[in-house]
Amino acid sequence: MKPDIKDRDYMYRLIIGQLFYDGHQQIAVNLSQALGCSMQPPPPSDKLFRLVSIAKQFVDDPEAKDKEPTMAAEALSTGLDLEFDADVAPTTPEPSLYETIYLTSHKAPCRSAAFNVDGTLLATGSADCSIKIMDVERIVARETRGLDLNALDNGPDAHHPVIRTLYDHIDEVTCIAFHPREPILMSGSNDFTIKLFDYSKTAVKRAMKTIFEVEPIKAISFHPTGEFVLVGTNHPTMRLYNVETQQCFVCPVPSDQHRGSISDVQYAENARMFVTGSKDGDVKVWDGISNRCVETFQRAHDGAEICSACFTRNGKYILTAGRDSIVKLWELSTNRCLIAYTGAGATGAQDCPIQAAFNHNEDYVLFPDEKSGSLCSWDARNADRKRLLALGHTAATRCFVHSPTQPAFVTGSDDHRARFWYKKLSS
Repeated sequence: MKPDIKDRDYMYRLIIGQLFYDGHQQIAVNLSQALGCSMQPPPPSDKLFRLVSIAKQFVDDPEAKDKEPTMAAEALSTGLDLEFDADVAPTTPEPSLYETIYLTSHKAPCRSAAFNVDGTLLATGSADCSIKIMDVERIVARETRGLDLNALDNGPDAHHPVIRTLYDHIDEVTCIAFHPREPILMSGSNDFTIKLFDYSKTAVKRAMKTIFEVEPIKAISFHPTGEFVLVGTNHPTMRLYNVETQQCFVCPVPSDQHRGSISDVQYAENARMFVTGSKDGDVKVWDGISNRCVETFQRAHDGAEICSACFTRNGKYILTAGRDSIVKLWELSTNRCLIAYTGAGATGAQDCPIQAAFNHNEDYVLFPDEKSGSLCSWDARNADRKRLLALGHTAATRCFVHSPTQPAFVTGSDDHRARFWYKKLSS
């Protein structure tokens, strides 16, 4: 088939994307303007280099046409992958289309939340020392039955979304994580303890196990097997606990550690690495086996405190948010910032830390803007900013978590409320 003008435009987009990917931003911008690209410049992409590598096989080895291209198997990767799918259009609903379909109130600010691995359960933690566990399917089912949003917490109900309320901390619950395989919820608190609750037992409200620390707990992350848990505290030293024996391990090299309190920690899905963010402004990547730091992004947000850090599902990238209200995507193979998502924080400086997150298939990056009270969102691949979503809280949004499996997220606020947001299906 004879190449047409669209093929040539596609080639130019690949060239510009490759220049962005290789760090030649100004050349890419100049070329884009010289070619008169009416649409937004393409996102960073390594696709051109890979296509040239495959073509080179055929040039160097004429018999290669009978072989499978080396890229074919890799191209089936899921989630965000700028090496292959930088020009892919989002397939999921834009976050501005989500609606609040459930409210639950605590007696004090709600500043922690988490979904379980399959997105069927949700937990919120509060400064009132309590934890609520909710059944997501019941929340969605009540919405389809048309029940009043403000009457959901009233009276006994066999279909009530709140299936457990747990009390065992004596200070604010700062972080929550579901065990990846067992009906166990772990929580960290400013009371210097980490508690494990067996929520399979309906009558039990107290923890079945407590790990005592010497500092307030700021972040926790289960190993994908559930056998270990990473713990970040007000102390710069990262802790690793054996959940069964409560034995604590730390990296033996002091220079590997942060210089400030740890604000976030997360394992990669394959557990080969984990990432930490700190008040010292650094983001560190650690080996999941040796517990050694293998890379440090110093002053990742120009020295601002790191609020959150998480891996993409394929483990190739890390998404970070800082107190500078900027969200950044870091590529691990080149150890550099690939994309900056900007525009949040324009109405005022951020006072409180808040998390950034991907939606469930990594089409979008989401970040609550503190001063405007709105949710900012961007196309994850090209940083194209989307419409704002007013979050409806009467105080600062203090926690934000997206479901891993469906178009839903939860926000917690200093107005004591947690809101469950969901993209309703079109009728």
